Amino acid sequence: MSRTSTILGNTHLVVDTGVAQPPATTIVERKGLGHPDTLADHLAEELSRAYSRYTVERFGAVLHHNFDKLALLGGASEVRYGAGRMTAPVRVLVNGRAAPMCGGERIPVGEIVEAEVRAFFARRLPEVSDHLDITFNITSNSSPGAVLTSDEVPDRTRWFNPRSIEDLRERRVRLSNDTSLGTGWAPENVFESFVRELVDHFSGESDFTLSHAWCGSDVKLMGYWDGEQADVVLCVPQKSRLVASRAEYTRNTESVLAECHRLAGLRLPGVETRFRLNARDVPEKDELYLTYTGSSIESGDEGVVGRGNRVNGLITPLRPMNLEGANGKNPVYHVGKLYNIAARRLAQRLHEATDGHAEVHLVSTTGQRLDQPWRVLVRLSSPDAEVDKVQALVAETMDEFPALTDELVSDGIVLS
Repeated sequence: MSRTSTILGNTHLVVDTGVAQPPATTIVERKGLGHPDTLADHLAEELSRAYSRYTVERFGAVLHHNFDKLALLGGASEVRYGAGRMTAPVRVLVNGRAAPMCGGERIPVGEIVEAEVRAFFARRLPEVSDHLDITFNITSNSSPGAVLTSDEVPDRTRWFNPRSIEDLRERRVRLSNDTSLGTGWAPENVFESFVRELVDHFSGESDFTLSHAWCGSDVKLMGYWDGEQADVVLCVPQKSRLVASRAEYTRNTESVLAECHRLAGLRLPGVETRFRLNARDVPEKDELYLTYTGSSIESGDEGVVGRGNRVNGLITPLRPMNLEGANGKNPVYHVGKLYNIAARRLAQRLHEATDGHAEVHLVSTTGQRLDQPWRVLVRLSSPDAEVDKVQALVAETMDEFPALTDELVSDGIVLS
């Protein structure tokens, strides 16, 4: 392994080449679209986008906000073969901050949030959409650092109550809001890609779910692969009103397993793949993964932003990753969002340029320019990667933050 260290402006760039390829052994998890943590992540991001679009249309800029502390508290349900109902609502705790005004004009934050919450559940879990209890914990309090030395209002206190968009510091220069870390790597191995596809196949819109309406979306998969054999533990719920009996539930699970083996044969040819479905089921006691809505959010389970899939859509403890909850963060300057997306994109570009494994870590310092991270660590398996080309790709990625913000606001990026 060789190392090159360079100072680029305010950034210390370290490039390691000839590092070892990741081992074949893989542990990977993915949570599907109906999992409470995924619901919390995606709802928080929808709120950020809805608020951002409103302020861009009205004022020409994304105003300060963050919804990345959102939480969902599960309701209660009654489940029977061929029937079911909600007996207590799902509580949506909208925790965060958002500028309520700009230049004296009121921003209808509550109305924007409530409309988006109800539209989100109508799309994602329609059985829940009429059983929601929305709690607003949204403030416009300023961040630390506004020290009073006179009767004048410190500039920092205007960030969430701007007189105009000219009070937004990022209109002049984008600075990192926090000292944090973004991590990315490429490429995925075949098993990681298979896990992503299998979960999406059962939790999203696919030929299987369109023809098997009983299939719920709160899918979760944990997989282990040693390069030759694969073991998968998979949870796929069924919707009670579309399952008439225990025998029908059992037949449906057999359909899911048959589909798993079919896809494994296509995506993992020659790999011995074992599946274990709904491992907690006790059929003789009618303890089954049978739900009214297709999600455990109906029965006491909780969802919190940042507890689910990482920005790349996977949970991979043997790969580099960090614990940032990117969804719902401000798309202009929140490094917990932007650096994770940028690190992943940079790693993919480096992989394509070097035809080898690439790993990227972007480390910010709060208050330093967003496009000049404090530390950039690049690790490449290629022993002969050209450092000047690596530097050019790093610079290219750092220059893209304004465009990345626009892409996030316009719904061009799916996180987790």
